[in-house]
Amino acid sequence: MRRLPVYLLLDTSASMKGEPIEALIKGIDTMIRALRQNPQAIESVYISIITFSNTAQVLIPLTDLGSFQMTELKATGQTALGAALRLVTDRINSEIKRNTMEEKGDWKPIVFIMTDGVPIDDWKKGVDYFATCKTAYTVACAAGSHADTSVLKQITPHVISLEKADEDSISRFFLWMSSSIGTTSVKVENSGDTLGLSSLDELPPPPPNINIL
Repeated sequence: MRRLPVYLLLDTSASMKGEPIEALIKGIDTMIRALRQNPQAIESVYISIITFSNTAQVLIPLTDLGSFQMTELKATGQTALGAALRLVTDRINSEIKRNTMEEKGDWKPIVFIMTDGVPIDDWKKGVDYFATCKTAYTVACAAGSHADTSVLKQITPHVISLEKADEDSISRFFLWMSSSIGTTSVKVENSGDTLGLSSLDELPPPPPNINIL
């Protein structure tokens, strides 16, 4: 079975403390439960979570939906987005199975990024490094008014914003993510398409509180 890898890069800096970090946990749980209702997704989707604050770490390695279990998130430190981009690039390069003469490899990975702040490390080098790996699509979410959307637009042309980093907004974002991943899993299973998103219009429409930039 060919895998559809999905990497979630989540900002867990101190500014996410309180309602935002709790909303992240609930949002991920909602997303996983929704994807488990999708027959194509349950067969092909694998999820990995990378968190970033003062540094970046793999919180959960690529795991199938049936085995996925969320762990505790803690909000502390600053926003090392560049480190997260370098880490996810290394993980994609080492974890994704490539096509061979004998068999098909994994589908191109999907990357979702959520941050509510301004990166404090050398994020430009992280952006350049991330550009060396091929993804099906990357979507960056600016959660709240303090996120730097100009930075996110240098990572990907697919940038959305939430007016507030509150439970309702983040929950809606993760529901939209689950719908987008589910749609992608059906697309690759039915058509064999290797993907390559040119516009967010190709994904399910986001809810009203999610703005496409």
